[in-house]
Amino acid sequence: MASPAKVLEGPGSDDGAPAAPAILNALPMPVLVLDSGGGIRAVNQAAEQFFDASAAVMQERSLDSFIPADSPLFALIEQASESGSSVVEYGITLESPRIGSRFVTIQAAPFADRRGHVVVTLQEQSIARRIDHQLSHRTAARSVTAMAAMLAHEVKNPLSGIRGAAQLLEADLADDQHDLTRLICDETDRICALVDRIDVFSDPGSAEHAPVNIYRILDHVRQLATAGFAQHVRFVEDYDPSLPPVFGNRDQLVQVFLNLVKNAAESVPAKGGEIRLSTAYQHGIRLAVPGHESRVHLPLVVTIADNGGGIPETVQPHLFDPFITTKPKGSGLGLALVAKIIDDHGGVIDFTTRPGRTVFRVMLPAHAGAESD
Repeated sequence: MASPAKVLEGPGSDDGAPAAPAILNALPMPVLVLDSGGGIRAVNQAAEQFFDASAAVMQERSLDSFIPADSPLFALIEQASESGSSVVEYGITLESPRIGSRFVTIQAAPFADRRGHVVVTLQEQSIARRIDHQLSHRTAARSVTAMAAMLAHEVKNPLSGIRGAAQLLEADLADDQHDLTRLICDETDRICALVDRIDVFSDPGSAEHAPVNIYRILDHVRQLATAGFAQHVRFVEDYDPSLPPVFGNRDQLVQVFLNLVKNAAESVPAKGGEIRLSTAYQHGIRLAVPGHESRVHLPLVVTIADNGGGIPETVQPHLFDPFITTKPKGSGLGLALVAKIIDDHGGVIDFTTRPGRTVFRVMLPAHAGAESD
């Protein structure tokens, strides 16, 4: 594949500024080339539409003529220029009278053949969809939390009364009738235990977090799966061997990936079913935290991909909502719990699906001090 410099080579202008050729204009996202002083040296047609200005006009001006100089965009450009590596940031709002308010992902990368130049790519629709998915997942988690709190109060309290009444009746019954009162007590205890399991949703992330080895978690999940529900599935592992620890709760993360793997195993064909587990470290991945100015670094990426039939289109927008399931006997709480746990860890989960391939992607923070970003 040609370097960015080669791709942008063309007739150019008299001062040597690269011109965007037809291949660059075919890209659907805005692309700009900036010099060391912030001057715009080249743009594609998508960038002209984004900034509502022609290439000729834009190349006579600097980027701060279109975007306020205090925008985080300029910090990313400076970081890419100084570090010599690509930087990506999610969830940035670009605002100006010319372009209005645009919610974008920004990728800034040094221009290999021109010292001090930076290539900037803006992706508006794809990241907006991802953030919207994540906000929906958080809404689902809050819905489940409210549901669990309601169950704990409205179900467990009456059950304790029923159990107490059964114990009082037992004193007045003949010995051969004690089995009935014992049945009442046993069943109320069982229902209370069930509610306790659901009540995990109402606990707002109080589980202890510590450095966790993601390889051991995934290996444990694979062993559980191959010994039980996924005996018919071929597992493919593609791990980055140098990932730092995840900052999280081991048991909860096992629950997350076991649930995702179980769903994948139930969707793949009985013959030729395959689940691919992969990990990666992505430099510069940051996500805006709703309601806060801070941005969370999420460099650790775990992917679970399967070759099943895909998720029905009607279910996809509500997949992480409670009681939404495609299984005949499913409860619809598994993925809602997954969404809550990932949210409690400060991470992101999203998915893509089509017939023959479904991919769940989990992005998690590294343990403080271990991140090399």
